[in-house]
Amino acid sequence: MKLANYWDDDGKLRLGVVENDRLLDAERLTAEANTAQSVRSTDELIALDDAAFAALADRIGEALRDETLVRASALDPEHTRLAPCVAKPGKIVCVGLNYKKHAEETNSAIPAFPILFNKFANALTAHGAAVRVPEVTSKMDYEAELAIVIGKTAFNVSEDDALDFVFGYCAANDLSARDLQLRTSQWMLGKSLDGFCPLGPWLVTADEVGDPNKLEIQSYVNGERRQSSNTCDMIFDCKTIVSYVSRHMTLQPGDVILTGTPEGVVMGYPEERQVYLKAGDKVEIRIEKLGALSNVLIGAGESDRFAITE
Repeated sequence: MKLANYWDDDGKLRLGVVENDRLLDAERLTAEANTAQSVRSTDELIALDDAAFAALADRIGEALRDETLVRASALDPEHTRLAPCVAKPGKIVCVGLNYKKHAEETNSAIPAFPILFNKFANALTAHGAAVRVPEVTSKMDYEAELAIVIGKTAFNVSEDDALDFVFGYCAANDLSARDLQLRTSQWMLGKSLDGFCPLGPWLVTADEVGDPNKLEIQSYVNGERRQSSNTCDMIFDCKTIVSYVSRHMTLQPGDVILTGTPEGVVMGYPEERQVYLKAGDKVEIRIEKLGALSNVLIGAGESDRFAITE
């Protein structure tokens, strides 16, 4: 399934289902299912036990075959404000320098272990949202990344079993203020500014994605392709990352892991060619099977109203 979170007219988080590029309200779609009444977001859906999730998934599948129900549940995409496809993760764990060519372009050593850092909830934003360029940085960079969303409590899991604990995947943009990131040995400041973790547009369940390390991944700035790679080029693949993180901290349903970015970021260009992001730019992250995550950048004094970027 392809799943989304969106805000209704009362500012409440709602669960959406994506079918044939149509966004449907899950509660309307499953109006006859008792379990549907309490599931109002992807976060609540992920928290369901296996039996409850299977029952709801079956009901959604049945409803999607009824075109009358589908039409009645459809939302107007031009007037629907998406939320991050995981709205309240307990943890946002990120992996740095996880593509060999990206490490090389930044003149960094190939890591022997996954380099972990974090983002916080204030960094989350959604597909279509405007992201403010902070006044405290002059070197705002993009990073296309595959995000893993955990579906079951995982502690000390083996690599062979690690992907069994994954609920699904989505696209992410690990926006980075390079001057702040490199000011000290700790990267956190340059990674956790407001809006620096766009997530979406959809959360795609693991069964629809298959092998997460066989996906094309790209980024575009104002329509110009900047990154183009495949997740098979990761230094540490998805199962290795989940296992490694779980050996050091318990992963809970809804936790998000960003798995690193390929080459092509601004910081990797020769200094004379480095043109960092600015207000008015549109950044798009495309990942095979996961859709396109788009955001526009705005200046410090501009309105941060919801921005349609299509």
